[in-house]
Amino acid sequence: MSWQTILEIATAGRGTRDITAAVADAVAASGLRCGLAHVFVQHTNCSLTITENADPDVRRDLETIMARLAPDGDPAYRHDAEGPDDMAAHARSMLSATGLSVPVGGGRLLLGTWQGIYLWEHRTAPHRRRVVVTVLGA
Repeated sequence: MSWQTILEIATAGRGTRDITAAVADAVAASGLRCGLAHVFVQHTNCSLTITENADPDVRRDLETIMARLAPDGDPAYRHDAEGPDDMAAHARSMLSATGLSVPVGGGRLLLGTWQGIYLWEHRTAPHRRRVVVTVLGA
């Protein structure tokens, strides 16, 4: 069996937004007890990540690393139609993930103790993002 919903997530600009509870609610609403939840963001300049949910310094450090790998306004970029963060946001999305899979057991996400699911906004301005949650199982 399968079940699907689309979450609308508002971001505040660059940074991470914890969407674990929203995805967990979607899994519970599916009524499926055992299977797999696939989470997919329908955009090319933000991403999803599963990371530490206890210490926010982890997410800040990940942002620092990503800024080194894909800096805003690099003069080598050709694509800058939407500003100096535009191409950097696309690169950051490619370096991370637009889709994640999480096992489901007992009708809930089987994340580890310190794991959370985050929408990672790579643009500096706020955006509305669409996240598809598909649950497959029984």
